[in-house]
Amino acid sequence: MRPQPTATEPSAALILVFAAASGLIVANIYYSQPLVGLIARDLAIQASASSVLVSLTQLGYSAGLFLLVPLADRVENRALVLRILCVSILGLVLAAIAKNIAEFLIAATLIGVTSCVVQILVPMAASLASETNRGKTVGNVMAGLLLGILLARPAASAITYFVGWRAVFVIAALIMALLTFLLRASLPLTRPQASHTYRALIRSMLALYCTEPALRRRATYQCAAFGAFSLYWTAAPLLLTSDFHLTQGGIAIFALVGASGVGAAPIAGRLADRGHERIGSAIALLLVMGAFGVSALAVSAHELVLFALSGVILDLGVQANNIFGQRVLYVLAPEIRGRLNGAYMAVFFIGGAIGSAVASSSLATGGWNRVTLIGMSAPALALVYLGKNEVIRRHRSNAAPYTE
Repeated sequence: MRPQPTATEPSAALILVFAAASGLIVANIYYSQPLVGLIARDLAIQASASSVLVSLTQLGYSAGLFLLVPLADRVENRALVLRILCVSILGLVLAAIAKNIAEFLIAATLIGVTSCVVQILVPMAASLASETNRGKTVGNVMAGLLLGILLARPAASAITYFVGWRAVFVIAALIMALLTFLLRASLPLTRPQASHTYRALIRSMLALYCTEPALRRRATYQCAAFGAFSLYWTAAPLLLTSDFHLTQGGIAIFALVGASGVGAAPIAGRLADRGHERIGSAIALLLVMGAFGVSALAVSAHELVLFALSGVILDLGVQANNIFGQRVLYVLAPEIRGRLNGAYMAVFFIGGAIGSAVASSSLATGGWNRVTLIGMSAPALALVYLGKNEVIRRHRSNAAPYTE
């Protein structure tokens, strides 16, 4: 008989708050992605180096995951979330008024670091759900988070088309201010039981890479997938401007089409609850590879609709793989869930930063063919690693159980 949900199951309204907050916060990382060309021009940055604006934000996010997220296992979560959001507002305002590249890069780093608060909210929601519905809850919250990632690009492009790129960050700062008040009224108090010092929390988080093989596997799979994702979505706006001659309005519509892939999150969550994480990740990585194959055909044939389809396929694969990974990690050890999540996210956002960093130079020196080659190679290597782990799992008979 299936276990029944507990009486403390979070309400649908609270899950909606978690999902909306996650999407709005994580969107801050991605507003600059379709705008790198315009921002680089205004701040006098070479086009081939423009993607550093995105990669630095993602590196800041990884730093926040290492430095701030572990505090979720020690500090009352609601208070921690609200304090970090206040600093996020400061970063967004600085981006809006930046006069030179140095000021914008400081703002981008600050935005990235503080956006890690979303990875306090996701495990917080998971901890409120019963074991029976944890995958479903994570999937629903992640649907909001991923919708924020996907809609950030078209929203930024649309706002820029009408009132300029600086208005994007002004609006984002106002949204964060309103969200701070909403979360203060909505989030329950969550008091962690850990008594570690801050330094001990950081050390223990780094040690998780040695002690938790499931973390190593899942972080590697998603690092490859998200690196390909960031490569694609940083290079695509540049290609759409140069080869397809789209305006920021056209790029907004293109990115909006990609947002249709968000439907993968709840479905992947339900599949994960049924124990299909391994085969699900294999299919997800194949989708990421296939997306780049479709994009190469689209660019060679100059077919915009087919190119948009490649973005949808890519988003489906990356989102699904992330849900499978988080479902695996959230059942390992509830008392260290914040650190596990931070360690996992830090690795895969490093992959995203690398993908973003090489995007503009790869496109400039080798065209979309080079972007395709790099984009297919990363998930292919991850798929090989997954296959190796599966062979080990099947042939292990006397060793310790394979966690996953």
